[in-house]
Amino acid sequence: MKIDEIDARILQELQTDCRISIRELSKRVNLSPPSVAERVRKLEDNNIIEGYTIRLNKKNLGFVIDCIIEVTMRDGQHVKFKNFIKEYKHSEWCYRIAGSACFIVKLSVSSLADIEEFINAVSSYALTETSIIFSKTEVNDSIHKFL
Repeated sequence: MKIDEIDARILQELQTDCRISIRELSKRVNLSPPSVAERVRKLEDNNIIEGYTIRLNKKNLGFVIDCIIEVTMRDGQHVKFKNFIKEYKHSEWCYRIAGSACFIVKLSVSSLADIEEFINAVSSYALTETSIIFSKTEVNDSIHKFL
């Protein structure tokens, strides 16, 4: 599907507020509500829009420490780790990567003991290297940079 400027504006507005009404969205992109609804449906049908979600404030929920952990498997234990991380309660995301590590994981935890618990759980079959996150640097997440 080819994305035009109006589609890009629709996506940008939905990224800012996915609960916006079609009527309000149509005002912001200067197009009729039926046209906007049709464009949104096409974006959904073509899996450009994969879903709608909310953002949680993890700090206000008590998860005050974020960290990135590089995980390197010993003895090819990739399947064991994939099964473990799929169910691990503090993992925000996990990627299989190329480079010196096998996986990179982001944890959001309430204490350093939670990070130690993770490391202890995988230490029999993996090596880890942990980086604590101090702050987030904002980046331009506009759809326009992908077009």
